[in-house]
Order: sequence, then C-alpha cells, then structure tokens
Amino acid sequence: MFSLSSYFSIEYLVILLPISVGLYAVLPQKLRRMSLLLSSYVFFWAVSGKLIAYLLLSTLSIHHIGIWLSSIQGDCDRLMESSPKANRKEIKNRYLKRQRLVVTFAVALHIGVLLVLKYTPFFTSNLNTLFRLLNLPLSLTIPSFVLPIGISFYTMQAVAYIFDVYRRKIPADRNLLRLALFMGFFPQIMEGPICRYSETAEQLWAAPMLRYQNLTFGLQRILFGLMKKIVIADRLNLLIKNIFTGYESYDGFVIAVAAVCYTIQLYMDFSGAMDLVIGSGQIFGMKLPENFQRPFFSKTISEFWKRWHITLGAWFKDYIFYPLSMSKPLKKLTARARKRLGNHFGPLLSGAIALFCVWLCNGLWHGAGWKYIFFGMYHFALILAGSIVEPLVVQVTKKLHIQRSSLPYRCIQIVRTAILVCIGELFFRAHGLRAGLTMFKRIFTHFSLDAVQDRSIFTVGMDKHDCLIISIALILIFIISVLKERNVPIRERIASKNAVVRFAAYYALILSIVIFGAYGTGYVPVDPIYAGF
Repeated sequence: MFSLSSYFSIEYLVILLPISVGLYAVLPQKLRRMSLLLSSYVFFWAVSGKLIAYLLLSTLSIHHIGIWLSSIQGDCDRLMESSPKANRKEIKNRYLKRQRLVVTFAVALHIGVLLVLKYTPFFTSNLNTLFRLLNLPLSLTIPSFVLPIGISFYTMQAVAYIFDVYRRKIPADRNLLRLALFMGFFPQIMEGPICRYSETAEQLWAAPMLRYQNLTFGLQRILFGLMKKIVIADRLNLLIKNIFTGYESYDGFVIAVAAVCYTIQLYMDFSGAMDLVIGSGQIFGMKLPENFQRPFFSKTISEFWKRWHITLGAWFKDYIFYPLSMSKPLKKLTARARKRLGNHFGPLLSGAIALFCVWLCNGLWHGAGWKYIFFGMYHFALILAGSIVEPLVVQVTKKLHIQRSSLPYRCIQIVRTAILVCIGELFFRAHGLRAGLTMFKRIFTHFSLDAVQDRSIFTVGMDKHDCLIISIALILIFIISVLKERNVPIRERIASKNAVVRFAAYYALILSIVIFGAYGTGYVPVDPIYAGF
C-alpha cells in the first residue's frame, strides 16, 4: 500500500485520482458509486492506516442512531394521530425527551472521542502546571494519541447529520453504503469542506456519468489550486519558518513581514487545497460547497469569517450559536435586557454569550493550546466590539457626511480588516502564546527598516527572484478575485473561446507551476495546514 500525505502529493494526483476517474468512467451506475466508496477507503487507509477504524465506527454509529431517532419519531407520530388533541402536547414532549437523550448520547460519543484524542494531553499538561503552582505532590502522566487525519471534519459531519435527523430536516438514511460514501468521500475527507447530508449524499449516490465540461472545469480548478500552493505557499515557507522560529533575532518590521506572509501562505495553502478538493469532486460531477469567497475583500472581521472557511462558520452558527441564543435562559435574558438597554444593545448581551461559546469552540477546534484559545477570544472581542460601536460609527460618518458606500471608505475598511486578520494569524502561527505576545510587542518596540536598507530581508528565506515570482502570482490572483467579486464567469468565458486561446491559457498555468513552483534543493514544502486540525 502506497503512503499518501496530502492532495498535492504525486500519489494522489498521478495514482489515486486518475485510477479512480478511470474506474468511474468504465463502470455502470451501481458500480460507479461502489468505486467511489472503494477509492475513499483506499485513500483514507493510505493516509491513516488502521486509524480508518475511527471513520468506520463513526459511520456505523450515526447510521444506527439515525434509525433509532427515526423510530422514535414514527412512534410519536402514530400515537399523536390516534390520541385526542388535548393529549398530543404531552405525548410530543415525552417523545422529544427521548430523542434529546439519544442526541445527547450521540454527541457525547463523537465529541467525546474527539476531545480525548485531541485535547487530553493539553488538559493534562495544564493540570500538572496547576498542581505545581499549588505545591501539590501530584503529577499526571501526559498521554500521547495518534490522530486520524480529518477527524475534526468528519466528526462535525456526523454531528450535523444526527441533529438534522432530530430536527426532521432530513430523513434517517437506512442505506449504510450511501451514508458511508457521504462520510468518507475521498476528495473532502482530509480538509473539508464540512458537508451536510442534504448537500452531497444524494448526488454522490446518483453517481452521474462523466462529462467533458465537468472534467475540464475540474482540472482547471485543480491546476489553479496547485499554483496557489506550489508557487506561493511553498515558496513562502522557508522565510516564515526562519522568522517564527528565531523571532528574537529579528526586528519588528521583519516580524510584521512574517505575519503578512503567513496570512498569505495560510490562505493560499487552504484555498488551494479547496480548489483541488472541489475540482476533484467536479470531475465526478459532484458539487461540493465552497469554503472561500474572497475573504480579503471583507470590510469587517464578521464579514471576513463569513467568507473564510464558510462551512465551519455555518456549522458553528447552526449547531452552537442559534441553539444557544434561542434557548429559554438566553431568550429570557434578551427580553429583560431589551427593556433596559434598548433594541440594539439588549439582544447583544445574550448574543455575546452565544458568540463567546462559538469562538471558544472555534479556537479549540483549530488546536489544543492557549494560543488557539487566544486566537478565538481575539476574534470574539473584535466582532463584539464591532457590533457595540456600529451605531456610533453610523452617527459619526453621517455627521461628517462620509458616504460609507464610497470606494475610499470601503478601501480603508478592507485594509483595516486585513491588518487585524494578520495580527490574529501572528498569534495563530507563533510557537505558543508567550512567543506570540513577544513577537507582537517587538513590532512596536523594536521596529526598524534596517533589514530593507541593508537588504538582509532577502537573506531570511526568500531572494529577489522569489519576491518577484510571488508578487506576479498574487497580482494574477487579485485580478481573478476582482473579476469574481464582480460576478464575471471567468472559466465559462475561457471555455467559450476557440481551442487556441483555451489551451494557451491551460498551458500557461501548467508551465507557471512547472517553472516557478517551489521544489527541489533549498525549498521545504509546507505540510497541509488544515489537515492537522
């Protein structure tokens, strides 16, 4: 069995994906869906080996639990139909309690496994620190677990499926193989997007025939993702590693450059991976949900997180924020606060509690460490502050006769948001919270342009040629992003051109990857960043 480390690996691009497409193309419909399932489990085995057991157990459990919930719902419906109207509310509440117990068990099972595997070392280490501070003669052994790739992603899909069955948004699927394909579809099992059953299960099971347009559009998307990853993200990697590892040797300007470069790298790595994922799905005729919508055109932090990792934000909104904000205690708090604080600030109080829980979970979802908790709280504070001062901003801009829809004002908002995002990513990438705080402090206390004047900035990990290549690639991506923001159908327009123009564009993209890609001696490709979450 070959090993496989990422969607950008030769094993995936040259072996697994082409063989999967070839099998899919020659088989009849019923066998096509089986070939997708087989390819998915081969992929997961190649990535995680025997840890595939976690995916299998998760799939089997939600299959059984979904049918269990459906059975309870059916019993409730039949009893309500045959009961007097006066008794129906009591019957409904009784069966709802049963369903909630089942859902609680399912969530505890899946989230519990994730917590144990991913967070036990973190919590154990912090308990030991607390024992030392209290001078207690206690010391817990810090366990070490091997995490299966993508466990956070498919766990969230499993939990969403259970909740959607409980809410009767979807019927429980009695077909174990269809549910297994939904849970394990190989293009999105490692880094997402986090799919809902209603979005992908039926189209995966339908297994449509291969079509030329899907094949070409899918390959276009894959090439574009490769360019982002190999030409930009990998080329930035050495500079980022050097500065974040030895930050004490660099001044504030160099650290600020590293923060900006890491933000670019993270976006190019993750959005590039999504291009490969969505492109791979499109080859088979599958429409996977988009995970990015040009986030660096955002005018606020709140808008940024609606455009960045869209499926994660939607999951937190649907399964944490809304249930909390619509719970009886918070609804009562909102009603009381509205009377005292008004219609704007009243709902903010309960909304802030739900938002705090969302961002605490968001921080911890990204990793077990204080820097991730700080990352979550940082964005929580920014979003809450934005909501609080919004009425004041409206009044001030109105008095100053500033058009908030004007281009200069929007550009200022976009730049401000980008700076705040880069600051957050500085802490996200730093080797611990203490290192992040020190690096942030050095930006202001040790700021100097000496590295530019003596050109030592070009010896940190990138030379002038690297900077030129990255700049040209970023300008190209910026132009494409502006066109997409204006709803220009770029790929459709290229596809409508004659063969000479089309293939010139394709070959230009291929050659840019071959010639300007960062590989070989001296380059260290960045590991898939989000696959580790």
